[in-house]
Amino acid sequence: MPLRVYNTLTQTKEPFQTVVPGKVGMYVCGPTVYSQSHIGHMVGPVIFDTIKRYLVYLGYEVTWVVNITDVDDKLIVRAQEEGTTVKELAERITRDYLACLDALGVDGIDHMPRATEYIAEIIAITQGLIDKEFAYPSQGDVYFDVTRAPAYGKLSHRDPEELQAGARIEPSSLKRHPGDFALWKSSKPDEPSWDSPWGPGRPGWHIECSAMSMKLLGPHFDIHGGGLDLVFPHHENEVVQSESFTGQTFATYWLHNGLLTKDGKKISKSDPGTIVLMGDLLKAHDSDTLRVLLLTSHYRRPIDYGPSRLGELSRGLQSFLKCFARFEELTGESFYTLEAPTRRGDFDPGTSALLKEIGEHRQRFLDAMDDDFNTGGAIGELYDVVHALNRFANQAAFDLKTMGTEYRTGIVALKELTQILGVFRRQPAAPESSQDQLVAPLLELMVQVRTQVRKEKNFKLADDIRNKLLALGVVLEDRPDGTIWRIEKRSE
Repeated sequence: MPLRVYNTLTQTKEPFQTVVPGKVGMYVCGPTVYSQSHIGHMVGPVIFDTIKRYLVYLGYEVTWVVNITDVDDKLIVRAQEEGTTVKELAERITRDYLACLDALGVDGIDHMPRATEYIAEIIAITQGLIDKEFAYPSQGDVYFDVTRAPAYGKLSHRDPEELQAGARIEPSSLKRHPGDFALWKSSKPDEPSWDSPWGPGRPGWHIECSAMSMKLLGPHFDIHGGGLDLVFPHHENEVVQSESFTGQTFATYWLHNGLLTKDGKKISKSDPGTIVLMGDLLKAHDSDTLRVLLLTSHYRRPIDYGPSRLGELSRGLQSFLKCFARFEELTGESFYTLEAPTRRGDFDPGTSALLKEIGEHRQRFLDAMDDDFNTGGAIGELYDVVHALNRFANQAAFDLKTMGTEYRTGIVALKELTQILGVFRRQPAAPESSQDQLVAPLLELMVQVRTQVRKEKNFKLADDIRNKLLALGVVLEDRPDGTIWRIEKRSE
């Protein structure tokens, strides 16, 4: 089926058609860099990284922009609390954010502009809105006049009066209307400021994204993304000021991801009890487990986080690691260095029952992705593919000489699909401790002892050995050609 995406603007799924044939411009709102990244900060980047991967797989040339808000009230307050500068704080937190993106395999961002690098563009748009009488200066500030824009509220599907009732709008005698929002703010002493026609000041939050996106992607681009909590006021204000300035459509499709929750509560910096720093999670969990957590449900739905959920996912992913180990054991090749198709094409199973089964799951995987990037459905098909491969490789009649070609073709198909989701990109790190070099020989010895015990039909002792090793995180797997072991990473 052709790709269809859900558009917040129209509240329907629509066929995907780009402004420029074959090319996609995508802008996703990034962080305000005033505190370390928590897992909630990674939801959007992982989802839209996967969306880009799939669009590239379909043959599109994608330009993806994620902004950094490096000047804001929160930054100013935090820098004062820490006794540092806004610039130093922003740079330090940005480094932390980039390290987290790298750990989770978010490597498709083409431009990461900082708001402070686009002051000239922000001033130009603000002046243009004043000239068109959509905005007005007021004692050093500049406000957008929402009464001048009849379409205000079209993205959140509420009229302006409803928007005001549900929003935290700061009253100000400088505004003509309570719902007017700041394009430019006059600076207080010791705050960052830039010269402007209205006096020294700094940009409002919403105008920053309009300036950066239009500068890098043009006045009309394809996808604007972000968290569901940004629909109002941020995106509503962004679209009205942008279209009032240019007179044309700002973004064709608005995609909003659901939010991460912990015990049913949204993860938020305003609620310290919900915060789980990415740095801490990456020490305790494999990056693939964390990435899969963010992709197991449809991107528009909330994602519930918790240690038990991570443990469940980690255990589920062991079937993939087992598959990769078995493939290397049989063929001498590493799954991680295999070359697989990076563009969508036909899959010919020939007469192979295995490849026909994999082909069916592959098609359902692609159908799920075509249906508004349904990564949750796609992951379900991945599990079916790996189970089929494990079953095929572990059958007593398996012979590499006669069955190896279809087996390898199936493994390559698995690699093709995992690439789209950005998982299993690299082999898990080897143990760091020098003492770990003793583990493998000792476990091999335990396997030999248990094998001998089983030959002597002392099955109770054999089971005791298996269970005690399992309690230590070591899994034994009995196969027709012998017993293998693996260490499962235990979740917190």
